[in-house]
Amino acid sequence: MHQPWTRPLMIALLAAAGLLTACDQERVAKLEEGVATETDVRKQFGEPTQIVEHADGSKLLEYPRQPEGWTNYAIEIGADGKMSSLRQLLSPANFAKVEPGMGQMAVRKLLGIPAKKITYPPKPDEEVWTWHFQQGQDKKDFDVVFNRQGQVQSTAISDDQRQQNRN
Repeated sequence: MHQPWTRPLMIALLAAAGLLTACDQERVAKLEEGVATETDVRKQFGEPTQIVEHADGSKLLEYPRQPEGWTNYAIEIGADGKMSSLRQLLSPANFAKVEPGMGQMAVRKLLGIPAKKITYPPKPDEEVWTWHFQQGQDKKDFDVVFNRQGQVQSTAISDDQRQQNRN
C-alpha cells in the first residue's frame, strides 16, 4: 500500500525529469561539434559526473540523467579543446550491441551509468542493471542481467516500472 505522499512525490519527480529532458534539448542545440569548447559544454551541462582523459589529450565527459531521467550523454572533447561529439547513449543501436558474454565495464562504457543495480535474493549470483529511456512517447526500461563473473547473460526491454506503479 502506498503512503499518501507517495503519488504526489512521484508526480513531482517525473515532472522534474521532463523539465530536465526539455532543458537538455535546449543545451544540446547550443553546442556545435567542432566549434563548441569544453568551457561551452560545461556552461551548458555543468560539471560532468566523470571525466576520462585519453593519452592523446582528448577527454570524455559523462552526463548521466539516471535514475530519474531517460538519457545518458557522453561528450567527447578533442585534444584541441573542441567538442568532437555529443551522444545520447541510451539508443536502440547501443542496446543491440549488448551481447551475452560482454563484461560489466564494456556495458557501462557503452550505456553510461545505470539507473539502478539490483541483486534479487532468489538468484544471488545474478545482478540486474537497469537504464530508463524513452521510445517515442513511451517510457521504457532496458535491463541487463549479469552472471557471477560479471558477464552479460541476457537483456530485456519492458515498460518503465515507475509508470506502471502510478496506475
